[in-house]
Amino acid sequence: MTPQRMVGDFDCSGEDIERDWVARTGCWSRTERVLLTYDQVRAYELPATKGKQGDPRWPAFADRYGFDPRRPVQWEVEALEPAELQRLVLAAVDPYIDRDVLARQVAREEAQRRALEEFVGRWGAASEGPS
Repeated sequence: MTPQRMVGDFDCSGEDIERDWVARTGCWSRTERVLLTYDQVRAYELPATKGKQGDPRWPAFADRYGFDPRRPVQWEVEALEPAELQRLVLAAVDPYIDRDVLARQVAREEAQRRALEEFVGRWGAASEGPS
């Protein structure tokens, strides 16, 4: 079964969403984090923000990644440059895109766009009426 792909912040709550999603939905047996991962946080040198004080998941998370257990931190996916965020998401879904289906859908949307433009053009001409 294909895993559920997810995008989220890198923090103890975000990491737990993956476990919770599998437990609650019954649709997937596992999830795969596309971003934000620990390696991406390091590679992009993203700034940490203050984490949630008192989150019971923080100590285990801190231990797993070598963080100070007294100072909760988190990283927001929005800290990535928008173009890079888009590139990473598109790269993650690209292997699952059926190019034939996509091409048919794009052609259908183009036909609908042309029909709407034609309709709007006729509407404007009809509302002007005779002078």
